[in-house]
Amino acid sequence: MTGPRRPPRLIVGLGLAAVFILLGFVLPLLAGQDPRDWNAFPKNLKPSRAHWLGTTGLGQDTFWLLTYSLRNSLILGVLVGFFATVIGVVVGVFAGLKGGWMDRTLSLLMDTFIVVPSLPILILLASLLQGRASILIISAVLIVFNWPWPARQIRSVALTMREREFIHTAWFSGESTLTVIRTEIFPYISSWAVGNFINTVLVAIAVESGLAVIGLSSLQESTLGTMIYWALQYQALLAGRWWWILTPVIAIMALFITLFLLASGQAAWASARRGRAVA
Repeated sequence: MTGPRRPPRLIVGLGLAAVFILLGFVLPLLAGQDPRDWNAFPKNLKPSRAHWLGTTGLGQDTFWLLTYSLRNSLILGVLVGFFATVIGVVVGVFAGLKGGWMDRTLSLLMDTFIVVPSLPILILLASLLQGRASILIISAVLIVFNWPWPARQIRSVALTMREREFIHTAWFSGESTLTVIRTEIFPYISSWAVGNFINTVLVAIAVESGLAVIGLSSLQESTLGTMIYWALQYQALLAGRWWWILTPVIAIMALFITLFLLASGQAAWASARRGRAVA
């Protein structure tokens, strides 16, 4: 019996994701020089055969700078999405399955990070570092404030699952906690974890871009957000240099649409697979 067909939006999302991976991780290798270097080319050139997306007011080729910035934004998003999801799933599963003092302690920790507003802390940290925060530091801060949300949801799932017959059977048969999680719990929550990972990637890129636009991200690293920041600093919009400011804006919009298609398509496909398995 063949499985359910992949939803068209998932196929489109995978295709667009492949394009972004090509742009962000393959093309930068062909740049020939560091796209971040200032005054490498004449400034403010319009799009042409020599410079497909023109040049910036800092003397950078916009196209190659875009590929480099896209790579950094994707790396940040994937780091935050992966570690926030893994930490959240592990903490939530153990809290729900173990119960007792462990559940109370971990739940208190989750609630503490959830109620603390992350944006003021991110702004304060960025101000203290004065634009010198690395991608890894920004990623670490975003991970700290993004893992409690999946942990809370997975804890609720684990609380309901530990009362089911097949979990009791596994306990009584002498299986360890790790074995129960690996064989009984994880297959049930794996599709949800993938969806949460994709959504967290989107959130991380959005937050970093927002901080970068107001000059509070890593100005030493090039991301889609810092491209917009420098374009605004040099009055690209007022001067009519649309290729400098619209390029990262359109890239962010396309990336968000891609992630939305992936998340919704993956959720629909997982639901169809579960429905066929039950049938």
